[in-house]
Amino acid sequence: MLIHPLKLALEEAIFALYGSSLEKEHASLLVADVEKATQQKFGHYQCNSALKLAKVLRRSPRQIAQEIVGALHSSLIQKVEIADPGFINLTLYPAFLAEQIRKVLSEPHLGIARPPRAERVIVEFSSPNIAKELHVGHLRSTIIGDAIARLFEFLGHDVLRLNHIGDWGTQFGMLIAYLQEKQQEVLLGKKSADLQQLMTWYRASKKCFDEDPAFKKKAQLQVVRLQGGDEASLESWSMICDISRVAFAEIYKLLDISLNERGESFYNPYLAEVVTDLERKGLVTISDGAKCIFLEGFLARDGTPLPMIIEKSDGGYNYATTDMAAMRHRIEEERAQRIIIVTDAGQSLHFEQIVQAAQKAGYLDPQKVHFNHVGFGVVLGQDGKKFKTRSGETERLIDLIFEAIAQARQIFQQRLPSSSEEEIAELSQILGVDAIKYADLSCHRLKDYTFSYERMLKFEGNTAAFLLYSYVRIQSIKRKVGSEVDLSAHFELLEPQEIALALHILQFGETLEAMARDLLPNRLCEYLYELAEKFNAFFRDCRVEGSPQEAGRLLLCQAAGLTLETGLHLLGLKTLAKM
Repeated sequence: MLIHPLKLALEEAIFALYGSSLEKEHASLLVADVEKATQQKFGHYQCNSALKLAKVLRRSPRQIAQEIVGALHSSLIQKVEIADPGFINLTLYPAFLAEQIRKVLSEPHLGIARPPRAERVIVEFSSPNIAKELHVGHLRSTIIGDAIARLFEFLGHDVLRLNHIGDWGTQFGMLIAYLQEKQQEVLLGKKSADLQQLMTWYRASKKCFDEDPAFKKKAQLQVVRLQGGDEASLESWSMICDISRVAFAEIYKLLDISLNERGESFYNPYLAEVVTDLERKGLVTISDGAKCIFLEGFLARDGTPLPMIIEKSDGGYNYATTDMAAMRHRIEEERAQRIIIVTDAGQSLHFEQIVQAAQKAGYLDPQKVHFNHVGFGVVLGQDGKKFKTRSGETERLIDLIFEAIAQARQIFQQRLPSSSEEEIAELSQILGVDAIKYADLSCHRLKDYTFSYERMLKFEGNTAAFLLYSYVRIQSIKRKVGSEVDLSAHFELLEPQEIALALHILQFGETLEAMARDLLPNRLCEYLYELAEKFNAFFRDCRVEGSPQEAGRLLLCQAAGLTLETGLHLLGLKTLAKM
């Protein structure tokens, strides 16, 4: 990556000048503050350290910038300029950029260095509930989590993808109790059922639970029996889970999502032990018969302390108990060094409580394990409200995917009329799924966004279709040239568009670093969109086929294509051969 040798050279200069005069509390100022230049006229990178040093040293930032530049020694920097009030603008040698492009093409992983020691990273995402269909609300967790998992896998870390399925708790007490009363033949294995039938039973059981106190009590006792390991209850539970699993698998296959199922039930054997451990450590208070942990800073709306219940008054456990057990297991048994949980932003308070309780219990040491709750906003319809069907129901995710594929099919039937039905079907599925994923990932995850088939399938703007078209154009250039890429070919970056494209390609690793830090996939989307635009500007102004610079420019095309393909793969998108 380009920024690292630049930072090193600047830090050497800053340390030589001010290392002995800065107090310990200001030692962080010896780390160079370097970032990409905001505009091309400011060079390639910008160092802002002089402005921060000026506040501590009580001197002019421009004077400090001049001292840093005077002490700066680097064979990579072609030009250095100081801009008011004290910014240091840096431009790299084109020959250095050209050599780095060769490394992108010759070294594994596009020349992006792997860590000397891989971290154990657990990414929990998707997490649907058994006996319910995946709906549009699950879309964000599934594809954001997948993109984050792909990123850490690419960066060389040991990633465990977990699907924390809701396969335990009250809904199963309701369902099993209902099936025992109304649908004995199902529990006895004499009648098969699909997810639609299971959802019908779930809605009926929920109605009974809400309206019939006797049934509610029966369902609650059924939960306790299930959690206690009752054989008949477990057999019924297993049947219900199997039905849902088939429906989930179809969607994950369409979305190209890989997950390890580890539902809430996995942690059931650990729940009693965790509660006992928390009691032994003096963290549990009995409140209205329930075992609770009261944490600092958490208050109910009426201002009273907000409890985190870990065992209900009837002896049953809940989400907090399971999540505490999961946190302990992932740290102590899985040896996780980073835990990332992807759920909607509405669960932020819950995970804030879990983190604080886990720290008090000694399970989570922030110095050793980095925990992130990756929250996200909701998907909106054209009316600005939560995305629903015309009948007011939550949109089924499978229907949403099939509709995107159908609309992509119409596009390809018009653009590629001579293609076979099989080819159209394959291209349509790729574009339809890519369009859905990219439209979501290109938005800041903490914000809501409006779902629009028309916008996501456009070939202009920051869309999957535009990026895929740019990728196809690169492959077309390589086919037209008709020769293999020669890494030993003479390669100079002379035109501004060549330099701009090469520089951007070489900033791919910096983008991945930023995404790994803040877990915002839209950073990578913005990078890829800019990459496609810079390539198109290069293609417009710099002829490749038949030009004297053909061999060298072909290297640049190859590097752009590989970077674009890799970036799309990290987002979970597939590429196309033609459009």
